Amino acid sequence: MTPSLSILADPPPPPTAIGLIAGGGRLPILVAEGLRSTGHPVHGLGLFGQYEDELPGLCSSFRDVGLLRVGSWGRILRKMGVQHAVMVGRVDKAKMMHDPLRMVRNVPDLRTAVSWFKHLRYDRRSSAVLAAIAEELERSGVSLIDSTAPIPDHIATAGVMTRTKPSSLQRSDIEFVWPLLSELLRLDIGQSIAVRERDVIAVEAVEGTDRMIERVSGICRAKGWSLCKGARAGHDRRSDVPTVGITTIENLAAHGGGCLAVAAGDVIMIDRDEMLARADALGITVVGVPHAQPGVDALERDRGIFVVPSGSSSPVHS
Repeated sequence: MTPSLSILADPPPPPTAIGLIAGGGRLPILVAEGLRSTGHPVHGLGLFGQYEDELPGLCSSFRDVGLLRVGSWGRILRKMGVQHAVMVGRVDKAKMMHDPLRMVRNVPDLRTAVSWFKHLRYDRRSSAVLAAIAEELERSGVSLIDSTAPIPDHIATAGVMTRTKPSSLQRSDIEFVWPLLSELLRLDIGQSIAVRERDVIAVEAVEGTDRMIERVSGICRAKGWSLCKGARAGHDRRSDVPTVGITTIENLAAHGGGCLAVAAGDVIMIDRDEMLARADALGITVVGVPHAQPGVDALERDRGIFVVPSGSSSPVHS
């Protein structure tokens, strides 16, 4: 059973220094820029061979760290006077496997090995890994904070976010599948479902959203299917927040998708403005489905606003 650790809703006030434990992709860069813009010095720890080249230049200090040497992360940050940190970014296993020094750089330190034995031998879910990492950092006096707090402008909002509007078929598909997605998320199986004509085409599991999209094109030859993506109830926002971006949109367009529906407030949209512009250029509609508001369904239906069924989520404004 993984421990339940308290998290901060927001970063401490500037100019408090914040640590950034960074993997690959654009997200760590956006977080660093967001922290700097609000007056926080950023002390970066980059997972070796994973982070983007421009990231060190956005940090007041920066060090490479081994992926499996979690015990050193907290010690390094505390020596820099850091008590709060954000952990974001993907880990590319291929980069790690093709590193000629991987056996040296990825030998687990003692605290990581003990944590693995204690927490992760039989539970490799992201939530379990995060809880184990957070516990080790807490032991060093470093608390992980909400990874979305520095990037409020990159979070999905409720309603249709593109100029391209969803078709009646796509609205019907979202209405049908959202309760199923909510159950999928509750069971912690995956974050996405692909649907067309109220027929579930694919369910995301360990392969991730992009590979699931590619799989759908081999199953569904018809165009315009919908991808619905969310975060499980009580999702720990210290890391592994569901994310979409320009690549998601281009992948959808390339494989016949026509609609992306995401949970408002729960999904990060990397480079949101550029992503929505690209979606419009490719004819993809992007919809934010808000959280349930008890008692609102009948009223909203009378007003002609798209509503998902009671017990799942509430209206998507057109």
